[in-house]
Amino acid sequence: MATLDFLGNVPLFSEVDKVSLLDLCKQSEEQLYMPGHRILDKGDKGDGMYVILKGKVKVHDKTHDYGSLSQGECFGEYSLIDQKPRSVSITALEETKLLKIGTDHFLDLIESNKGFVRGVLSVLIKRHRELDVAQEKLAASKKAMELAHSQITGLIQYAMDAIIMFDKDFRIVLANDSAKTMLENDDVEQRNLLFFLDEPSAALIENLVAGATSKKKVMNTYLPAIIKVLGSNEGTSMNEGTISSYGNEEESYFTLILRQIDDRLQAEHKISSLTDEAEYLKEEIKELTHDHGIIAQHDSMKNVLGLIERVAPTQATVLIHGETGTGKELVARAIHNASSRAKGPMVRINCGAIPANLIESELFGHEKGAFTGATVSRKGRFLLADKGTLFLDEIGELPLDLQPKLLRVIQEGEFDPVGSSVTQKVDVRIIAATHRDLLARSKEGKFREDLYYRLNVFPIQVPALRDRGNDVCLIADKLIEHYAKDLNKAIKPLTQEQKKQLLSYDWPGNVRELQNLVERAVIVANKGRIDWSLVIPNAQGLVKATTQEDERILTVEELQELERANILKALKKTKWKISGTNGAARLLGLPPTTLASKIKALGISKPI
Repeated sequence: MATLDFLGNVPLFSEVDKVSLLDLCKQSEEQLYMPGHRILDKGDKGDGMYVILKGKVKVHDKTHDYGSLSQGECFGEYSLIDQKPRSVSITALEETKLLKIGTDHFLDLIESNKGFVRGVLSVLIKRHRELDVAQEKLAASKKAMELAHSQITGLIQYAMDAIIMFDKDFRIVLANDSAKTMLENDDVEQRNLLFFLDEPSAALIENLVAGATSKKKVMNTYLPAIIKVLGSNEGTSMNEGTISSYGNEEESYFTLILRQIDDRLQAEHKISSLTDEAEYLKEEIKELTHDHGIIAQHDSMKNVLGLIERVAPTQATVLIHGETGTGKELVARAIHNASSRAKGPMVRINCGAIPANLIESELFGHEKGAFTGATVSRKGRFLLADKGTLFLDEIGELPLDLQPKLLRVIQEGEFDPVGSSVTQKVDVRIIAATHRDLLARSKEGKFREDLYYRLNVFPIQVPALRDRGNDVCLIADKLIEHYAKDLNKAIKPLTQEQKKQLLSYDWPGNVRELQNLVERAVIVANKGRIDWSLVIPNAQGLVKATTQEDERILTVEELQELERANILKALKKTKWKISGTNGAARLLGLPPTTLASKIKALGISKPI
C-alpha cells in the first residue's frame, strides 16, 4: 500500500487511478543497491524504467558527472518505448531502493488497461500544454530580448561618450561612433586598445585589468587618473571615465567609457591661475594687527615712520631688520601704500615657509611638465607683482643656489621661469625683511655678499616691542577694542596696575605675542575684567609686584619653582633648542652654558 501511495506522487503516474497503479505494482520489482553499486552501465540494453523509492543515485559517463537523482525521481523512461542501449551509467551514492517497471509489463498495461492509458496520456497532454506555454513565453522573451538588444545597440552607438569593449588581451571587440571619432579610426575592431593610449594611461589600464583578472571579481570603478588618447591621425584628447568587467571564469571582457575633458581642463587652468592670484592677495589681508595701522609714540618707532616717508616715493630696494613679530610686514605695506605703486599689487612670500625644492617655482613660475606634478603652467610671484611690490619675508632663508637668480631680477628686471627658455621682463620693487644678521651670514658663506649689498640699499631697523616703552599699552588698548568688538564683549580699559604688568614683561614674541595674549585675555575675561596674571608668562623667573598678594616674600623653593616654570616655557617655545638666535638662552638673556647648568640643577628633562 505504501508503494501504491508513493507512485501516486510520481509525476508520470500522478493522473493514473489507484486500481491501475495496483496492477502496475503487482508486476513491478523492488531492488536494493548498496553505496557504490553500479545499477546501469552505459550501452546496456534497456528493459525497463526505475523509480527511486529511497536513497540517491549518480548519473555519469566515465569521469563526467551529470548530477544526481533522489527519492521520487525516475530514470530509464525511454526503454518503455524502445530498446536502445543506455546512454549513461547509474551508480548508487547511498543505500538505495528502486522500483523497476519492466518494459513488457508496461506495454501490456497500455494494451489492456484503459484507465492506465488515460492517466498517462493526461500527464503527457498536460506536459505538452505546459511546453506550449513555455514556448510562447520563450518567443515573447525572444522578441523582448531583440527589442532590448536594439535599444542597447542604439544607446551605445549614439552615445556622446566613447564606449570601447575589449577582451583580456586588450583586443577591441566593439567601439561606438564616438569612440571611433576619438581614436580617429573607423576600423578599430581586433586592434590593441593600448596602442591608442600614452604610456601612463596604458599602464593604468593594464594594472586595473590585471587586478580584476587575478582576483576574479567583477570590476566597476571610476578611473583614478586622466586617460590620454592618441588618435591614428596624431590627434590627442584628455579623458575621464569608468571601467567595468563582465564574463565568466573562461572568458573575461571589459568596457571602457571615456568622456573628453579638454575644454574643462583649459577652463580649470584659467580658474586655477585666477585662484592662485586671488590666494596670494588674500594672504596679504591677514596682517599682523588686523588693520590697526602702525601705532607709534616712542621715538624709536617714530624714526621708523620717518624713514618710511622718505623711502616710499623712491624706487629704492629696502631691507627691513627686526626680531620676529615686530611688524616688519606692516612696515613693508606702509612703504608700498605710500609709493607710486600703491595701485599695483603687493605680493608677499615667506622664503622660510616654502620647501627649498618648490620656492624657485613659487618665485619665478614654471612651465607645464617642468617637473613631476607640473601638469599646468603657473605664474610665479614676480609676474603677479608686476608694476607693484614684492615683499620677500625671511630673505635670509632663501636657498644659496637661488640667490644669483634673485640678484639678476633686482639688477636687470628679468628671469627665466622653471622649464622655460623664454626670458620674462618685470617691473617690480623689492622690499625684503629678515631677523638675521645677513652681513655676518655672508661672511660665513651662507648668504651672497653681493645680494646683501644690493638689498641693503635702504635699511630700516624695526625696534623690539620691549624697547618701545608705552607703545605696548597703546597697542594693547587698540587690540582689546578690536577683539572685544569681534567677540561682542564689553572690556574695561587698562588700569595703571595692568599697564605696569604689561610693561614689566619682556615680550620675546613682540607684537605678535602681544596680539595672541590680548585675544586670549579677552576670551577669558570675567565680567569685563581681564586678569593678566592668567595670560602673561613670568619673565626670567621674576614676578613684579602688582597686588598685595604679590608683595609677599617668596621662599627659596618658590623662587626655584618660578624659575623652573619660566625656563620650561622658554624651552617649549623654542622646541627645546638651547643656543643660537632662536634658542631659549637668547629668550631668557642667559649664556647657553649657564642655562644648561640651570636645566641640570633644576632637574628639567625633555618629555619623550
